Amino acid sequence: MIWFLKRFPLLLLIGLMALIMSNCTMLGLNYASLETDNKPLPEPPLKATSFAENSAPRTALKRAFEDTLYGPWPEGMPVSHGAWRVVDADYLAGRGTLEEIEITVGSGPGARSFHLVTAFPKAAQAGPLVISQTFSGNCDVFPGSLVTASDGGICDGPEMTGIVGFLATRIFGTYIAQAPVSRYFDAGLAYASFYASELVPDRNGEAQSVMAGMGGPVNPTSALMAWAYGFSAALEVLEADPRIDANRTALMGHSRHGKSALIAGVWDRRVDALIAHQSGFAGASLSRSETGEGLVRMAKSYPHWLAPTVRLYLDDLSSLPVEQHELLALLGPTPVLLGNGRSDVWSDPNSSYRAAQAASEVYEMAGAKGLTDTGMRSFDPDAGLAFWMRPGGHSVVSEDIDAFTAFLAAHLGQPAIRESAVQTADCPVSSSIITKVGGAKCP
Repeated sequence: MIWFLKRFPLLLLIGLMALIMSNCTMLGLNYASLETDNKPLPEPPLKATSFAENSAPRTALKRAFEDTLYGPWPEGMPVSHGAWRVVDADYLAGRGTLEEIEITVGSGPGARSFHLVTAFPKAAQAGPLVISQTFSGNCDVFPGSLVTASDGGICDGPEMTGIVGFLATRIFGTYIAQAPVSRYFDAGLAYASFYASELVPDRNGEAQSVMAGMGGPVNPTSALMAWAYGFSAALEVLEADPRIDANRTALMGHSRHGKSALIAGVWDRRVDALIAHQSGFAGASLSRSETGEGLVRMAKSYPHWLAPTVRLYLDDLSSLPVEQHELLALLGPTPVLLGNGRSDVWSDPNSSYRAAQAASEVYEMAGAKGLTDTGMRSFDPDAGLAFWMRPGGHSVVSEDIDAFTAFLAAHLGQPAIRESAVQTADCPVSSSIITKVGGAKCP
């Protein structure tokens, strides 16, 4: 007994290490395969002509996604809003203004409201915009600003504090919460974001109850579809603002919010560009892939993310009537950047790349540039369907922001921005790219 007590700390450490190693794929300790020729092609093969806007096959495919994975797009759900509140008239040392508006989705006692915070650059004319969904409240996204906190009060400091905040930023990157607004300003972009869980909470049981009571003619049945509609509601408000060029608007999301960004881009065709970073399963990764988290595990771990009907297919994924390369094809020719990390095997970047390969034909038929033929290691911000891979895991880091702004500058009509240090999947050192010069490669 004394022997055991003396060695308990060591045994505990060994046990923790064994647990970590057993979950190394989830924690980003493995590497995604860069080989695609030895992997199966996505099924079914695409007929590019079927993806013309407003075509009957396109409509039928969207309905199939609703019926199996996402539930109905909440068509006709009312969207209303209050007036803009100026939080900081001299934001970032006078470079812009920071403002907030409350948006309400739905009607009656179950209607849901969220606070959209927007940083507008001070400019002589309307400019482009990127809208992001966030995992944490506005206090963390805009630290030090008097925006509305998750509890409805005014922020008096960050909400993600202590060991939780420390670990979150160390594991998931500097920008998993805080927004690098100055870098979006450098690219000539207005930046807006909202806390998705303020609209529909990211909790099983509560999410379904909230969605059922939203009071629309059609209510969402999955959190992903509800968050996607939140993107659409934010876009509706911002496109009406004279400071925003309604023809140059983009959506951006990481992980589960990358999924909702993809969905929003399919069902709301006003979107002019889209970034889905590490969107994984039910996003850009193939549902039938057996690498990483997998659709079955995800659907069982987070049942509120997807429609209840997905349960009918989990015992036999081959019976799914849809696949994610079809979702990417439905986005065409809207410019889409799929961000990835080489160690993020959990979200399966290899099958995401193969899905994008299959969807490229739709982009090319519409006159846009599909994936380059140089494989997963390259990055071309000019491509209509672009693929970005850097070292590291499931996170949002400085190199990602460089890639995001390069892509948005290429597709929203901005001039070239500063030289950016961008790492490709295998480069041991940074390689320089400049916006509108495609293909960051190892020297």
